[in-house]
This record gives sequence, structure tokens and C-alpha cells, in this order.
Amino acid sequence: MKKVFVAFAAMIVLAACTRNQQNAAQPAEECSEVKTEAVVSAADTLSAEALKANMEEAQAWLKDCGAFAIATVDGDQPRVRIFGVSEIIDGKLYIMTGKVKDVYKQIAKNGKFEICALKKSGAEWMRLSGTLVNDETLSVKEEFLNRNAGLKAMYKADDDNMAVLQITNATARFCSFGAPERKVGF
Repeated sequence: MKKVFVAFAAMIVLAACTRNQQNAAQPAEECSEVKTEAVVSAADTLSAEALKANMEEAQAWLKDCGAFAIATVDGDQPRVRIFGVSEIIDGKLYIMTGKVKDVYKQIAKNGKFEICALKKSGAEWMRLSGTLVNDETLSVKEEFLNRNAGLKAMYKADDDNMAVLQITNATARFCSFGAPERKVGF
């Protein structure tokens, strides 16, 4: 298991290095801001069907990978942990956690996040960034638990611990060692 995580971390670093080499003319910070703005602008002009298709593609990727790493911020320290569930409910993409966990407390202070999901081949990955917004809708929590029965032993829809977090202002970057990066927004 440790080897898998080391390989996963190495791929993330390699992807970042490759991106910086491709954008050597601009500092990495400027590149990411320009690219994000361009994707958001493009997302604003996409049809509802295209936005839905983009969200469904990101969701299918997360499901196919099974587990994915999510990065949050704790003051000035990045924090990364593994998640394993995501769902589209009522046309919105969600992940979930417990309100007693540090990850939830970090998201409550700063909703910005990035997910990295590595395909089993080890040669393709998706980076998904945006903002997480807590959704307290009881029916959404119930549906999330119905689709993920294994969580029912730990959470109840009305227990005031379950946090269902909607992914908003999202940019998904699909990457591989053999093809150019492709970006979509939703």
C-alpha cells in the first residue's frame, strides 16, 4: 500500500514539473491563474448539456479510480487525504465527510480544494479543482447514504455530523503521459 502512495505522489510531482516545463515563459502561479480564468470563462458560455456532460465525465473518472486524494489548506500547510465516494445528486456533484474531522474544519475555513485521481494503469490522472460548499439538504444526505450503504454504519442523514459537500466552480484537467492535457469546466 505504501508503494502505491509513493508512486501516486511521484506522479503528481512529475505532472507539476511537466506543466512548469511547458509553461517556462510564465511563472507557474501566473499560468494556473490564466488557465483557470480561461476555463471558467469557457464554462460560462457552455450549454447546460455540455456542463452536465463535463460533470458526468469527472464523476465517471472518480468512480473508475475508486479512491482519490483531496488537498485542502490548514493555515499555510497543505493537507492531503484519501476519499472514496462521490455522487451526482439533483444535477450536482458531491463528496462527503464528517463534520468532526479536520478536513471538514479546513474546508469550512477555506473551501478551495484540489483532487487528484489516478487511473489503475498509472498512466492517466485527473486533477479537479474548485470550491466545496456544504449542503445541509436532508434529501441529498439520504440519497448519498442510499447509494453508499457502507457509510450507514458511520453516518446518519440527520446526525449533524454528516457533511455533503457540493463541488462548485470546477475545473477538471485530464492528463496522461501520452497526450496533451485536456480541461473542462462545470
